[in-house]
Amino acid sequence: TNSLTMIWKLFKHLSEDQQRYEKQLIFEHPTFVKLCQQLLRDARRMTRGDLVFSLHAVVNLGVPQNTLLVQTLVRVCQEKLNQLDNRCISVLATTLAGLDKDKNVSALQAGLQLLVEQRIPSIRDIFILQNLIKCLGKDVPVFLKKKLEMAVLKEIDHLTFPNALRMFLALVAMKYCSIPILNACSKKIQENVHDVSFRHLILILEACYSLQYRNVKLFLAVADYVNSTACLWDKRQIMLFLSAFETLGFQPSELMDVFAEKVTEDPEFLNLKNLLIVLRVYSRLNYIPRGQKHPFFETLHNCLNKYLPQISNTELLKAVYSLCMLGYLPHRALDELLQKDSRDELLLSDDLYKEQKEVMLRTVKACMELDSPSFTKPAFVMTENSSSLVSLNLRKAQEALIELLGEENMFRQNVQLPYKYHIDFEIRMDSDRKKVLPISATDDHADSSVQRLAFLFVPLSAFCLGTTHPQGKLAMKKRHLNKLGYHVILVPNRKFQEMTNEDAVEFLKEKIYSENAFPFSEVTVQDSN
Repeated sequence: TNSLTMIWKLFKHLSEDQQRYEKQLIFEHPTFVKLCQQLLRDARRMTRGDLVFSLHAVVNLGVPQNTLLVQTLVRVCQEKLNQLDNRCISVLATTLAGLDKDKNVSALQAGLQLLVEQRIPSIRDIFILQNLIKCLGKDVPVFLKKKLEMAVLKEIDHLTFPNALRMFLALVAMKYCSIPILNACSKKIQENVHDVSFRHLILILEACYSLQYRNVKLFLAVADYVNSTACLWDKRQIMLFLSAFETLGFQPSELMDVFAEKVTEDPEFLNLKNLLIVLRVYSRLNYIPRGQKHPFFETLHNCLNKYLPQISNTELLKAVYSLCMLGYLPHRALDELLQKDSRDELLLSDDLYKEQKEVMLRTVKACMELDSPSFTKPAFVMTENSSSLVSLNLRKAQEALIELLGEENMFRQNVQLPYKYHIDFEIRMDSDRKKVLPISATDDHADSSVQRLAFLFVPLSAFCLGTTHPQGKLAMKKRHLNKLGYHVILVPNRKFQEMTNEDAVEFLKEKIYSENAFPFSEVTVQDSN
């Protein structure tokens, strides 16, 4: 056992190429063959520790699972399962996580789960607990996940910084989002963020996405650290941080400013893949670098033009869509995209994303019209009510508006606008914003003195995390509704639903009648209600 374990310890620190070479030498060495034969003979006479560590070393050295040696060691572990102490259980769980399912492995895993369930109250070592969480994996029954969670929480005061990192990744392996454990891990990571490597920071952010865990304080700590040490990171690393934040819906504005400056100074970094990532990040998070709007856009635009001869139609659509979402029209790329051949190839393809491409193309065309400098606000906008019924999550808003305004004909609901835009409620007011006008009185003619309010009740996911800053699609919709003559009022629906009926009415009253609630000016790309 000592010989095998030492071979494994030396082996695991080699590079992949070295491992392939050394593995061949080890397997062809006559002494290794004798060692394995002796292990096979003595398996049933070995102590529990020697047995488990031998199996761990043999499996990790790459001895095939279907050999008599591995299968014998697995069966003997099954026979001696009840004799294993907590440390041996942890090592065995690690080993089984690296094996494919077969009859013997499945039987041993089932037995191990039962044993872990019995032993959890006696396990006080947080390292062993996090290792079990990681190695038992996502197929563990929910009740066992909860027992492991409770055992960890009992020992949470002994959580160290290295264990906090490992615990994060262990919970991803188990696909179990334990908010109390993650909060404790996050606190440790925030306190020691300067000691976390690039790889681990990215893994932590990816883990938060996998577990649907959102912790603004943790994200701010990581963003501030990366921003304060930006000179130590290369542009690719900062881009990967921004991409990870984008998937979380979190906007690290200062870091985005720093990165934009680096890109503007050295655009050669932007190969086609990187360009598409940068466009996606800035458009989805609805961010234009402070004081760098035109240089940054021109840099991205010039890079896109450079790749036009080699870019695929799908990639071109993604790039143009992102720039249009930010309110920037890349004319040469638009001409290329809207050529008949390119458009037909996108729309006639039978891939899974055909419908998504159609929506993106429609959005690009809407941006070409509404964001054009020559576009003027129409005197009259054709609208239609798609349905008199409102969805359940808007019922409270409907009732509050009726109570506030007196009658249902004082507002419209489910209003369908040109360019496939939809608003939840429309209210019309006089030019002084003192009086709400009945819809019928203002329906059939254009009147520049009538002011239109568009209420959009949106999920929190439509805003950047922890803010009321709208993400790309919502910001673009708000901008376009402004162009069509609407004052747009964004309401986070979840917070609205949590209000009492009286508070809901008061909230809507303030939004409708307050002069500060909707100043009559066109929304900027980054406008935040």
